[in-house]
Amino acid sequence: MSSDRNPSRRRVLATGAALGAVGFAGCLSDSRARFSGMIGRLRTTDDDQPSSHGAINQDPDGPHPLLADDSLHLAYDEDHLASSALSGGPGVDGIPSIDDPDFTSVDNADLAGDDPVFGVVRDGEAKAYPQSVLVWHEIVNDTLAGDPVAVTYCPLTGTAQGFERGETEFGVSGQLVNSNLLMYDRGTGTRWPQVVATGVDGPLTGRSLAEFRVTWTTWEQWATAYPDTQVLTTNTGYQRRYGDDPYGEYAPASGYYANERTMFEPLAESDEEHPKAVVIGARTTDAAIAFNKERLLDERVLTGEAGGEEFVAVAEPTLETGYLYRTDGATVEAVGNGRYRVDGEEAPAESLGLDSVLAFDAMFFAWYGFYPETTYVN
Repeated sequence: MSSDRNPSRRRVLATGAALGAVGFAGCLSDSRARFSGMIGRLRTTDDDQPSSHGAINQDPDGPHPLLADDSLHLAYDEDHLASSALSGGPGVDGIPSIDDPDFTSVDNADLAGDDPVFGVVRDGEAKAYPQSVLVWHEIVNDTLAGDPVAVTYCPLTGTAQGFERGETEFGVSGQLVNSNLLMYDRGTGTRWPQVVATGVDGPLTGRSLAEFRVTWTTWEQWATAYPDTQVLTTNTGYQRRYGDDPYGEYAPASGYYANERTMFEPLAESDEEHPKAVVIGARTTDAAIAFNKERLLDERVLTGEAGGEEFVAVAEPTLETGYLYRTDGATVEAVGNGRYRVDGEEAPAESLGLDSVLAFDAMFFAWYGFYPETTYVN
């Protein structure tokens, strides 16, 4: 699995601006028509369990996912986000979550080196969730190191995020907000836009979910760093064209992932950046901040201010990812090989000894749509 032969997501998405004219071959020019055609391929097949297209029942006394102590910053109130929801095509659970995931070892994995995967590590247990599987399901209700979790992915916004699901599960509502997956929990029926991780409709409106880090990387990089990792298989109980992405390709970037068009109108727009450029974004209780991922991986250290706080982002070259911290006045310098000096003390990118802030990859248009007042470091 040669990295020279297999370009990473970082490198292929950096060519997005040059590929802006790439279209969806054989698709209609109207973006909604294009999306409807793609969604037709995502619908439940006749051999699958029928999906529900009705309303999501709300139960304030139902089991609920774990919640954050404090609610995350929102640029819009919950009513505005809820009223902005629109149908993505399938109904409730029309894109079925994986509720009984099956895993295999590195040696038995059927993946190419440059295939995107979403990696998670907890208490020494590592798992990889291939993008080629999650593009058809968007949510995996799993257990990691004994804890019930949900690993989620929205292909339209390029966001992979993890949530502590507690005694319930998450499902796909069939609706979108700002092109982003609108999840619901099956305990209370609350609806949660994935990116903002905050309830916008239902008993838990205004509360934010407890989250954990998901790393977007390549199979080669993840398997090298975690040779004992387990990897999600295509044994999902559903018949899907796994390996045939209905939206395009990541290596090299093509289709929706590369061109400038979005399927639906964003909540807010900016011409500051290519819409599909990758940012590493974070939100606190008071503000949102995002760093251009390509620049971060090139320069290793970037700083920015948001909500009256100073933040530093540092690159981790092994997995081509980044970590975000509050600086609290500390000075951070790169010393090479993914290590940094913090006020004279050396440490790896993932454990600088500063106050860490959860961050994740997103397409610029989606991040800006949700957080138009964001601090953006590019």
